[in-house]
Amino acid sequence: MKAIIQRVTNAKVILNDEIPVSIGSGICVLVGFHKEDTLKDLEYIVRKILSVKLYADDDDKKWKKSVVDKQLEVLIISQYTIYNGWKGNTPDFHKTMGGEKSQEFYTKLIEMAREMYDLEKVKDGVFGIYRQLYLENDGPVTFEIDSPQSCRDLSNDNDKRTT
Repeated sequence: MKAIIQRVTNAKVILNDEIPVSIGSGICVLVGFHKEDTLKDLEYIVRKILSVKLYADDDDKKWKKSVVDKQLEVLIISQYTIYNGWKGNTPDFHKTMGGEKSQEFYTKLIEMAREMYDLEKVKDGVFGIYRQLYLENDGPVTFEIDSPQSCRDLSNDNDKRTT
């Protein structure tokens, strides 16, 4: 499992000229599922998303506070293309988790994040549909987090994955 975390001043999803979900200050998380991910990977990623230190503390010391510490919002977006390989110049997605199972994992990820943090502050970026994402980076600050399973996969992977 892989998550790309971006610190934002605001973010919104646009679907058919409507805005079904938006956040103010917080993080926008793009998450992708590897076909061999487990619930253990899911729990690891949720804990990391909520605990990674992206913000300064009250004394302006950088990297001391998490989104939870600051009581900010979280927008989570499913991102199928995160687990790509390459066949020449063409992306290949044979390592990406399939649609139905991926949707189950995404739904569980949203539920776990809301249980571990705050039902109202964790927003669902709408699974599996074409949409536009607008965000205003804060910094910019962007981090990539891999679950332990995907780290093991990377070390045995002959085709280089890029994001």
